[in-house]
Amino acid sequence: MKNIDAVGFDMDYTLAQYKPETFESLAYEGTVEKLVTSLGYPREVMKLSFDWTYMVRGLVLDKKRGNVLKMDRHKYVKVAYHGFRLMSKNEKVSTYGNGFIRDAFDGPDYAHIDTLFSLAEGYLFAQLVDYKDANPGKLSESKDYARIYTDVRAAVDMCHRDGTLKRMVAKDPQKYINEDNSIVPMLKMLKTSGHAVFLVTNSLWDYTNVVMNYVFGERVIDGSSSLSLDWLQHFDFIITGSAKPGFFHDENRANLFMVEPDSGKLINTDNGTPLAQGGNVGHLHKLLKVGSSSQVLYVGDHIYGDILRSKKILGWRTMLVVPELEKEVQVLASSRDTRKKLNLLRSERDQIEDQTHHLKWSLEHDDLDAGEKQKITSKLDLLEAQRARVRAAHQESQRIFHQKFHPVWGQLMKAGYQNSRFAHQVERFACLYTSQVGNLGLYSPAKYYRPGEDFMPHESDTLSQ
Repeated sequence: MKNIDAVGFDMDYTLAQYKPETFESLAYEGTVEKLVTSLGYPREVMKLSFDWTYMVRGLVLDKKRGNVLKMDRHKYVKVAYHGFRLMSKNEKVSTYGNGFIRDAFDGPDYAHIDTLFSLAEGYLFAQLVDYKDANPGKLSESKDYARIYTDVRAAVDMCHRDGTLKRMVAKDPQKYINEDNSIVPMLKMLKTSGHAVFLVTNSLWDYTNVVMNYVFGERVIDGSSSLSLDWLQHFDFIITGSAKPGFFHDENRANLFMVEPDSGKLINTDNGTPLAQGGNVGHLHKLLKVGSSSQVLYVGDHIYGDILRSKKILGWRTMLVVPELEKEVQVLASSRDTRKKLNLLRSERDQIEDQTHHLKWSLEHDDLDAGEKQKITSKLDLLEAQRARVRAAHQESQRIFHQKFHPVWGQLMKAGYQNSRFAHQVERFACLYTSQVGNLGLYSPAKYYRPGEDFMPHESDTLSQ
């Protein structure tokens, strides 16, 4: 960190952690209302309800087939649902595992649930898939699964464009935003240690001002009351309405405007300003006066909009905020015995299968008399019965273990024994990751964050003995 000259932050779901049970429910209700009033969906869709705990990040929506997928880092589909119906192993394999060319799960036929903002739309998509299947003829023929997703996405955008969500949050921030008393000390520590501190958010100035007033201590405010500008002191530069990820492309020729804080009016500027709207990363680098991209650390919650682009395109250092980590770590810490049991059962399965294969080979290729063949056959029968028992015990133990994390999707960072697609993205694009942004203040502003050593399978097996 002593080589970092500037530390930047996103706002939504980074400095401002929203409460999913209220904020995502608000987004869900607004989206359903738009589907019915603006996009021609049946009124009975309004009866649908939202379970904010169901969806998790890292899932992929198959828009064409109406499926919700969880996959590992190699893009093998481990869990698949059609709407809310669990797909059988045969269905899953025939749909996603039979081609000569592996599906990349990118492009227009797929959508990724990579932000906490996406949970409500993913859940509503699954609900409407089930609704279409159960009610033939109630949706027009043009509304196939892909069109349903397009409509849900359009309805979400309508809620953001007309200000529905942000008006409700501004009216009662306490209902929608978590309190976090660690942020101010963390920012003060960074500034006093000589780091430039900046904010880059896609939210516009008026909403940013309301949210930051709440985050920085004005905990009981009304959207119509006068707002303090005291929070500005914690930042050297603030850019609102940044339109990330396009902001990270220097060739993006978006104009930079100075924001007049009291009125919110914009004034065009060529030379940059501490409080700005629009622009691109070239403007920001001039403001920060950094000599190298690697001297900038950016903290955000969006793997694509914040982390991937800023690291791949610019070479910034990156830190991903993953609130789900707190539960993951707690479950892992309380499940050490379960994990040991799983490893022992897996090892026992492997040993039995190895013995079985050797015996079958002997039966087929060795010159054995009838008595020897009978002995091997009897031993194989015992091994097969033992293998079935161990396999059943292993699968049940693994199911219970994963359900401790989430009853449907299991551990966020794992898909079976492999890292999940989400974990793979975190490994590739986040220099650091943490459960909440205030954790940065728990360590020295000059700390050297060192990665753990990477191990190949032959190394880890040897070192664990």
